[in-house]
Amino acid sequence: MYQFFVDASQIRGRRVVITGGDVNHIRNVLRMRPGEELSVFNGADGREYRCGIEEIREEEVICSLRFIREEGVELPARVTLFQGLPKADKMEFIVQKAVELGVYAVVPVATRRAVVKLDEKKARVKTERWQAIAEAAAKQSRRAAVPRVGNVCTLKEALAQAAGMDVKLIPYELSEGMAETKKQIESVAPGQEVAVFIGPEGGFEEEEVELARAAGCVPVTLGKRILRTETAGLVVMAWLMYCLEE
Repeated sequence: MYQFFVDASQIRGRRVVITGGDVNHIRNVLRMRPGEELSVFNGADGREYRCGIEEIREEEVICSLRFIREEGVELPARVTLFQGLPKADKMEFIVQKAVELGVYAVVPVATRRAVVKLDEKKARVKTERWQAIAEAAAKQSRRAAVPRVGNVCTLKEALAQAAGMDVKLIPYELSEGMAETKKQIESVAPGQEVAVFIGPEGGFEEEEVELARAAGCVPVTLGKRILRTETAGLVVMAWLMYCLEE
């Protein structure tokens, strides 16, 4: 079943109004017709609104609400992935897969060893692209909300964003002791906010790790093998998903 996201203001009693680019997608790409059923999430309450199409207009699709499904599809903890900027199109892959695994938000971070350097214009274009990928992945994985992709920031700015979060982890290749990693991840409880800091190719510099440690981050290991930047964050997300949805 096709899924769409709307603002809460577009759900009006027993009627749901779909606007924007989804109208063209419904009419000209999916070629849906009145009477067909679709699924709508407003991203605010986590509920699925199952609707039937009443009318397809030029700029809006009018749907009637059939029933509401209250099903917890979101992780019970909010996980923000602070991802060091990787090369090429790896960020697109990271955003897509992190969304499928339940991430709450992804924040691109310009670290010292990041090869990619983005000026303000390029960063804005990239962020828009990553946000579109997040929305598509949220639809595909039937998420109740579209995770936010933040603006590219420095590590200091990222640490400031994470200041009030309950658990802050920074996988680091020089860390040892899988027991500590296990303890930290399994300690995450429903309702908490979690920050995961992942370095780019080449990892974090030691000074960056010390800066993160001073801000309350706990350096952890992800095992005896060196993981690629596009793998490390997904390993943490999968582990958190397993523990929180057990």
